[in-house]
Amino acid sequence: MRPLSLRPLLPHPAIRRRTPQCQSKAYAVQASGPATLQVFDNKIKQLHKERAAANAESSRRVDYLRDEVASRLCERLLDINRHFPAVLDLGANACNIARILTTTPPPTPTDPPLHTRLTSLTSAEWSPTLLNRDAQLPFNTDLPSHTRTILSDPDTAPLPFAPQSFSAVLSSLSLHWINDLPSLLSQIATILKPDSPFLAAIFGGDSLFELRTSLQLADLDRRGGVATHVSPLADVRDVGGLLQKAGFKLLTVDVDDIVVEYPDTFALMQDLQAMGESNAALVRETNAGLRGLGRDVLLANEGIYRELHGGSAERGGIPATWRVIYMIGWTPGEGQPEPLARGSGELNIKDILEGGGKK
Repeated sequence: MRPLSLRPLLPHPAIRRRTPQCQSKAYAVQASGPATLQVFDNKIKQLHKERAAANAESSRRVDYLRDEVASRLCERLLDINRHFPAVLDLGANACNIARILTTTPPPTPTDPPLHTRLTSLTSAEWSPTLLNRDAQLPFNTDLPSHTRTILSDPDTAPLPFAPQSFSAVLSSLSLHWINDLPSLLSQIATILKPDSPFLAAIFGGDSLFELRTSLQLADLDRRGGVATHVSPLADVRDVGGLLQKAGFKLLTVDVDDIVVEYPDTFALMQDLQAMGESNAALVRETNAGLRGLGRDVLLANEGIYRELHGGSAERGGIPATWRVIYMIGWTPGEGQPEPLARGSGELNIKDILEGGGKK
């Protein structure tokens, strides 16, 4: 039975009539300028790098990780059998890639030096002090041509390079601090020539998982809550989609875990500060450093870390895992292999898996 409607029973004046009015509608649009979503504080990260590089000796002492990753990234570049007239090192830190290219011996004594595979190298970095830290060292004169470029804020200023000006772009342990990574990848694709590679290495989401878990448990035990002490990082499952969205093809993404042993958690966090890799997330405690965490939290973190992730009893150290994501993408160009059209296959994978279709 249909419910009774009271509207027909109301007197005519009681039914309000809405007079037509012209109204304008406002729609949400993306404002010009930096990206709306901000994860990292660029000013704080700039300050971290500047302070770390100001003490050159301390900064060089913690170059072990950047040198190792730069060496593995250069190996991937040199596996490409071609000469590179112009190479850009984006986020060069202290020009670690330039140093690796000039100091690493060739695979065999008869091979030419590695740096002869390129004509010119441009090292670009957002921190002036870090970029020029080793400007007086001998490796700078071993390269055929080496220039340094200071970059502006990555969220507000585009890359200062002309389109199609580089035959290869490398980036080692720098892009994980970028807020608008899709925009930067699109700019990299623009400054690359056709059929040119982009190779990068960034810290992945599971880096320092031991420190993350122990700090969370120490916070919960001593202060009754959890705060952000380690910056969030990109996941390996997202990297391929970001490269594809930026226009790169022939993608290769792989992960490498580098485990470093430290005497204790205090030495680990001191090395993080000396690297300029301290937490720079916007959602963080403003006083969260070695002093801001508090003595009780730091001591609890030391005990929890050793209990959960303790290393060998003989050496007495603790392991710290750095997850490095390597990515390679190529700009479109003539002569590149292309996938066949959908539906053009002549073999059924089901028949192959079931023994070639034999009954």
